[in-house]
Amino acid sequence: MHIRLLPVLITALATLGLQSPATASTGGTPDGEAHPNVGILFAYSDGDRFRCSGTLVSSTVVLTAGHCTDGVDGQVLISFESVVAESAEEFDYPRAAAPDEGYTEAELTAAGFVSGTAYTHPAYSGFTDIKNWNDVGVVKLSEPVTSVAPASIAPIGTLDGIANSALSTTLFTAVGYGTEVRKPESGPQNAVPEDFPLLRRFVDMPGQKLTPQVIQTNGNANDDRGTGGTCTGDSGGPLLLDGEIVAVTSYGNNQKCRGVGGYQRVDIAVVQDWLAEFGL
Repeated sequence: MHIRLLPVLITALATLGLQSPATASTGGTPDGEAHPNVGILFAYSDGDRFRCSGTLVSSTVVLTAGHCTDGVDGQVLISFESVVAESAEEFDYPRAAAPDEGYTEAELTAAGFVSGTAYTHPAYSGFTDIKNWNDVGVVKLSEPVTSVAPASIAPIGTLDGIANSALSTTLFTAVGYGTEVRKPESGPQNAVPEDFPLLRRFVDMPGQKLTPQVIQTNGNANDDRGTGGTCTGDSGGPLLLDGEIVAVTSYGNNQKCRGVGGYQRVDIAVVQDWLAEFGL
C-alpha cells in the first residue's frame, strides 16, 4: 500500500495510516485568503481515501508532493476553499462510488469539484535515498482554473543563495490543510490532533539545514522566531520564501507537529526539468 500522509522520520519512516484524517499544523494561523492558490486534494489508493495539499502553479497544474500522487487510483479532487468544514457534521465532500477505482471525472464534475490526473516524478525514491529524494508530483487538471492566480516557483538555485550562517534567521512560510495539534476542549489536556475545523492554515518557521535535495526547518509554536510547524496532512503544500515556492512539504521528525520538518526543494534542476514537461 502506498503512503499518502506526510511521513515521520526518526530513524526510519513511520506509517501513519490512510484512513484517519491527517494531522497537521501546530500553532498554525487561519489563512483566510492570504494564499488562495493553495488547495486541498482528495484521492484514493487501494480503496482508501486520503488528503494532501497542493498549489496552483498554472491554470491547469497543481504542484504537490510525490508521496501524494504515487499510486493514485482514478482522479484527484481539488478545492481551493479556505474553510472546508467547521465540524465533522458539515463535511460533505463526496466519496467515490467505487473506492477501489477512485474518483471519476464525471462524478467530481457532477459534485461541482475540479478534477485532475496525478503524475509523480520518475525518480521519486519513496523515502529511500536522501540524495535522490525527488518527493514531488503534479496534478494535471481536467479544465483550467481561472478564478485563482497561480503561484510562482522560485528559480533554480534560490536557496543556495542563503548562507549557512543566515539559514536560522531566515523565515519560511508553509501553507496547508492539515488538522491542528492542540489541547482538547474536554478530557485529558495533552495536545492531540484535532480534525476540525478543517481549513487552510499557514506557519512561519526558521531554516535549519539545507541539502542539494531537501531543506529542513525548525517549526515550534513556542519559538519566538516563528509561529509553528507542519506535519501530516500539510503534505505537498508549499514552502514559500518571498512569496515564491522553494519547496513542498515532505516529512517531519515526530507526530507532535513540531521540531524539524523536511521539504522537497523545487528550486533544483532535477525537479524543474521534469516540471517543464507540464509547461512550467
